[in-house]
Amino acid sequence: MPELSLRYAAKSDVGLVRQGNEDSGYVGPRLLLVADGMGGHAAGELASALAVATVADLDVHPPTDSDILTYLSDSIDKVGEAIEELISEDPELTGMGTTVTGLYWLGGRVAIVHVGDSRAYLLRDGELQQLTHDHTYVQTLVDSGRITEEEAAVHPRRSLLMRALDGMNPVEPDLSVREARRGDRFLLCSDGLSGVLSDIEIAHTLGSGEPTGVVTRLVDLALERGAPDNVTVVVADVIERESKDELPLTPPVVVGAAGEPRVRLQLPNTRFPDDAQPDPDKPDAPQPFDFGTETAPQALIDAELIVPAAEQALYDREREEQERVERSAKRKKIFGYTASILVIAAITFGVLFGTQQWLGSQWYVAVNGSAGTGTVAVYNGVQGSLAGISLSNIDSDSGLIVGSLPLFDQELVSKGIPAASYDDAQRIVTELLDRATECQALIPPQGCPGSLQ
Repeated sequence: MPELSLRYAAKSDVGLVRQGNEDSGYVGPRLLLVADGMGGHAAGELASALAVATVADLDVHPPTDSDILTYLSDSIDKVGEAIEELISEDPELTGMGTTVTGLYWLGGRVAIVHVGDSRAYLLRDGELQQLTHDHTYVQTLVDSGRITEEEAAVHPRRSLLMRALDGMNPVEPDLSVREARRGDRFLLCSDGLSGVLSDIEIAHTLGSGEPTGVVTRLVDLALERGAPDNVTVVVADVIERESKDELPLTPPVVVGAAGEPRVRLQLPNTRFPDDAQPDPDKPDAPQPFDFGTETAPQALIDAELIVPAAEQALYDREREEQERVERSAKRKKIFGYTASILVIAAITFGVLFGTQQWLGSQWYVAVNGSAGTGTVAVYNGVQGSLAGISLSNIDSDSGLIVGSLPLFDQELVSKGIPAASYDDAQRIVTELLDRATECQALIPPQGCPGSLQ
């Protein structure tokens, strides 16, 4: 008698703005998984990789009894414990966290585990159904009737998580079991996909083709829309095969951060599935330079382009002047050298003066100290350095501990929030103080690790 099984594919892409990929994904005969890390720098990629390695153990060592929901819940607890241990070894990782959305195959049924704003969908008979509920601040506003779904899609705080695995606060995952039928198609994705594509677009793209082609088309669509975030997509079809002993059509695959050797080297005590294939998309290839925020603000772009351009202009003028002097008569040699020195000095002074004036008009808000234990400060200038010299200095420190902010705000501050002016920078700090206060008042404080104390 034919048996139902899964045919699957996965793909992950860094997107067009982020420097590195903090998403991780896994597909295997029994388990589909997406984890979206957060925390900035290497913290997010480590958190999502830990989640994949921990939960994927259920694919390698399937439970011996039928209580799969208990096993899935325990796996979520283990992810939190693993993150907590990593933070205890390196306190600068404080503030790291990850979402987890997984689907465990039960042969005719699927068990779903979910924490965060990654999503699981089911396409059945041409109809798309979202199987998970976003654990975000904006979703709570929708649930309470305060805003509509349309308003939520453009809300400035739509990415603020109310529930995530951060190693600090215990998290209760959403757990459920659903029937599966031949012909069903499941989609798991990070918000890098669901945040830029509508349900109609997703359903249309899911409607035809093999899983391998579908994951590629979905990622390509996200890239066409600007891909401001990492994009991870997992697609699995419910198919028939002759017997349950038949080998799976494809081996397990790990994509995103969990598939990168350099990430695994930073997790020496973490065991990944031995038979899982690494990310096929050149996981350790150099990534485009990240200007520090999700929107790549013009101020930071200019900081990286204008100063080197000024240096190049100075060099070009120096070379032209040198050639002119060399063509001069010997009797004008001394005069020519003197003139060239004066010109170069004038140009140098002008470039430095202009650059200094421009830097003095730039402002941003960032962390003073380490990501989790540092404080929110206002900086004058732009992020980065030139020839070892910092291009900014601290104007004022609010004293607000970054670790007291919601997870999403922690990530923004760790990367730097550009401001249009000094007053705008102060407004940003005030808003962050308000959000920290809101976090403190939440019971339980899901998505809000820490306090103002």
